[in-house]
Amino acid sequence: MSKQPRKQRKKIYEAKLHQRHRFLHATLSKELRQKYGKRAIRIRKGDKVKVMRGNFAGHTGKVLEVDMKRLRILIEGVVVKKANGEEVSLPVHPSNVMIVELGEGDEVREKILKR
Repeated sequence: MSKQPRKQRKKIYEAKLHQRHRFLHATLSKELRQKYGKRAIRIRKGDKVKVMRGNFAGHTGKVLEVDMKRLRILIEGVVVKKANGEEVSLPVHPSNVMIVELGEGDEVREKILKR
């Protein structure tokens, strides 16, 4: 990959959906890191995450949705109020969260963790 930031950004913007999962990895907590021997894993709906950076740092919640197109995740309880009083989920980048607890696993994810 190129060193030039413009080319790196272009690669991310033009990435196909099946390639975008690489950008949706988050670090594991120390306990999970010890258990599985991996530093990071892809975020999935249902995982419990802790926000590490930003205005909601320290907040823990379940992942409600993973937005593959915008490369963001929506977390339970990370909301802002609109002018009319309506609450809207605030999208968070996966690099700003840490996975605290894995959601219900399936066979594919179990294989990935055992590698």
